[in-house]
Amino acid sequence: QLPLVDSGGGLVQSGGSLKLSCVTPAYTLDTYAIGWFRQAPGKEREGVSCISSGGTSTNYADSVKGRFTISRDNAKNTVYLQMNSLKPEDTAIYYCAARWSLYPCSVNDPYYDYWGQGTQVTVSS
Repeated sequence: QLPLVDSGGGLVQSGGSLKLSCVTPAYTLDTYAIGWFRQAPGKEREGVSCISSGGTSTNYADSVKGRFTISRDNAKNTVYLQMNSLKPEDTAIYYCAARWSLYPCSVNDPYYDYWGQGTQVTVSS
């Protein structure tokens, strides 16, 4: 098991920013690709962004390109999702996920082995 703890969600006004974190205490993430997913009420889960284990490859959903930035600090076993220019339609529970991989990732790939508990992001209009 790879415990993932995601955090950083909250309530923000439209146009605001939040930074989500995904950390795995006591384990190293440097051989794991990390994805961020979200699920809004009544909607299917969707991929938001992902980053390869070495951090050299990133991928974003069209809906967040130019607004969200994924990054990682393997020394801190942490992956971040910086979310700027937030919109009400970004409101969802956000989950980070991990799988062992040394290859580039795709935001359309939902197959991850380990998942965080989720953090709520609410954007008011």
